[in-house]
Amino acid sequence: MYPEDCLYTKEHEWIKVKGNIGVIGITDYAQESLGDIVFIDLPEVGEKYDAGDPFGTVESVKAVSDIYTPVTGEVVEVNERLKEGPEKLNEDPYGEAWLIKIKVASPQELDGLLKAEEYAEYIKEEAKK
Repeated sequence: MYPEDCLYTKEHEWIKVKGNIGVIGITDYAQESLGDIVFIDLPEVGEKYDAGDPFGTVESVKAVSDIYTPVTGEVVEVNERLKEGPEKLNEDPYGEAWLIKIKVASPQELDGLLKAEEYAEYIKEEAKK
């Protein structure tokens, strides 16, 4: 259900790391919970964040939600296509609709993130509350 090559946060972001670059997006669960996404605000290349910092917002017909970075690092690329077509987040949250790429400053932070199976279990537990 959730891609095995990604790590997840309890705030419903995912990160896929290749070398020292992490691609970050929101999970399918997050986009589904938000409903139709109509606007996205993303950072500029070069901005630096600590793990857990908000780096942007997603606005849907239901709500505005912050997006948090799972790791400390510097933004090296932003998915500009989402500014013109934020609805892509509803269509392909793990592919074309990635949000930012970040140069990972502290790889050990990845150890604190959830694997796909753990994230799926977390979602099940949250649904019971």
